[in-house]
Amino acid sequence: MATSPTAATQAPPRPERRERLDRTARITVALLFTAWLVDYVDRLVINLALPSIGREFGLDRTEQGLAVSVFFLAYALCQIPGGLLADRFGAKRTVGWALLVWSAFTALTGLAGSFTVLLVVRFLFGAAEGIFPAAAMKAISERTAPGQRMGANGLVSSSNALAAVVAPVLGAPLIVAFGWRSTFFSIAAAGVLVYAALRLWLPDRTQAAPKARPGGSGVRTVLGSGVMWRFAGMFFGYDLIVWGLNTWVPTYLNDERGLSLTAAGTAALVPAVVSALAAVAGGRLSDRLGGRHGLVVAPAMVVASLGVLLMTTAHSLTVFVGWLTLAAFGAGLSFMPIFAVPMRSLPAELAGSGSGMIIFGGQLAGVVAPVVMGTLADAVSFRAAFAFLVLGAALAAVLSLTTPQNTGAFLAALHRRRPTDPATDPATDPATDPATDPATDPATDPATDRTETDKERA
Repeated sequence: MATSPTAATQAPPRPERRERLDRTARITVALLFTAWLVDYVDRLVINLALPSIGREFGLDRTEQGLAVSVFFLAYALCQIPGGLLADRFGAKRTVGWALLVWSAFTALTGLAGSFTVLLVVRFLFGAAEGIFPAAAMKAISERTAPGQRMGANGLVSSSNALAAVVAPVLGAPLIVAFGWRSTFFSIAAAGVLVYAALRLWLPDRTQAAPKARPGGSGVRTVLGSGVMWRFAGMFFGYDLIVWGLNTWVPTYLNDERGLSLTAAGTAALVPAVVSALAAVAGGRLSDRLGGRHGLVVAPAMVVASLGVLLMTTAHSLTVFVGWLTLAAFGAGLSFMPIFAVPMRSLPAELAGSGSGMIIFGGQLAGVVAPVVMGTLADAVSFRAAFAFLVLGAALAAVLSLTTPQNTGAFLAALHRRRPTDPATDPATDPATDPATDPATDPATDPATDRTETDKERA
């Protein structure tokens, strides 16, 4: 029976949708936070090592940027396959194998004897890491209630910014003392330890994957959806800023400001901490707003643009760090809101595919930013290179205002039909939540639930 619009709009939100994370969710967040931390340290350390690698192999800045971009090319290409693998074989298994394989290629990075070998190893490393993100998001979706997901993902994703603290604090001294190769061996060992922890302690899922409803969205619908590709484009704009700054700020401070590698890493500590806190705040804000990402992303991108444009005009290191911090705050606050509506709206069995699509868009920015900025820095100046990042902020802001702002509008766009009343958002109404619908939830069928759980444990 149709819900009365008046009753629906006046019905108060159910308090259980914003309950604190239970023990299963907390353990999941802690383990995946650690895995993401290793993931990001793995890929950020090469930014610190670029000056040493460039000197050893005789590389210009464009070639140094290529060493970063080749990782992101493979990383981007494997986002959607990673989501499909997680949907097919289970998130826990996919996360574990991805972590183990990328740790092996991290170690092999330290053994590269030529620039060509380095490019091949970094490409394969990117492919292994590319399988991980969508599977990790799916693992969180299976172990949290819909109204908790962006908050939980925000906590996990804050590890990305924390890695920007850990990488220079630990990596820079190791590179200076023992050389860039030894640093990759150390990080690979950490990855193996985290793999063991995930295998031993990651809890079984609590949100069983629902069977597809008649007319419901399947993988083909999601992958062929124009609205999903617009969310991917929004994440491309966001990540253009993130990977542009992460790749070239250490080299800029070393080459243009005369800072040592260790000092350049230390200068990035405050922006990294602020970005981590902003990512957590953005996730919680998304849960409170029930999506509505345009309210967060558009103004945050304006702030990020201001910081990016002003930081290279700074006459002192303190002022430079201040503007960099402003840019990091705007970018960090935007992170989780970009995912909010799709992840609140898609059922758990499509969380891997959906998040993989969005992350794919972001990682394409990781292919573009290092090479384009390196070329601009060589041909024009670092100021022109950093100004290029404003294009990413503009793209993200525009798409944040032109994409569906709630689940009703998102599902209507996904299925190309008229929007329903936003009050019937399945993320806020258990009666319409696929994950809690007795008619479609395998959790109500002990035989089905047992089969799915056994497959996850395999």
